[in-house]
Amino acid sequence: MSISNAQRRQIRQQANDCCEYCRVSQSGSLARFHVDHIIAIKHGGSDTEDNLCLACPECNTYKGTNVAALDPLTRDATKLYDPRQQKWDDHFEIKSDATLAGLTPEGRATVHVLRVNDVERVTLRLGALTVGEYPCQNE
Repeated sequence: MSISNAQRRQIRQQANDCCEYCRVSQSGSLARFHVDHIIAIKHGGSDTEDNLCLACPECNTYKGTNVAALDPLTRDATKLYDPRQQKWDDHFEIKSDATLAGLTPEGRATVHVLRVNDVERVTLRLGALTVGEYPCQNE
């Protein structure tokens, strides 16, 4: 199994070159964004478009093959956010300081596992937010 160039183009276009997890723009990054398997192949995922999304290198690296985690609030096991099955705004909120808040168990677990509020990442988002370049609009 492998992802074709046509699929990569389709996913990038569908995401409008935005990370579908943290909503940063590819245009603000020196590193090329990755086409991520939402459900890793080793967990039964596939190379079909409904299991692929665009992720910045940081989100993709921290997510790895994880598909679930503990909700930091309740400590209950929950799936991570799925950009193909769920709406971003239902699960996340962007705070005025450019941190992301998880609104649901899936959102909170995803914020935690993907480390989206690490200082360096928030600092970059805050700069982009200040000049009107964050969040990236992918819908």
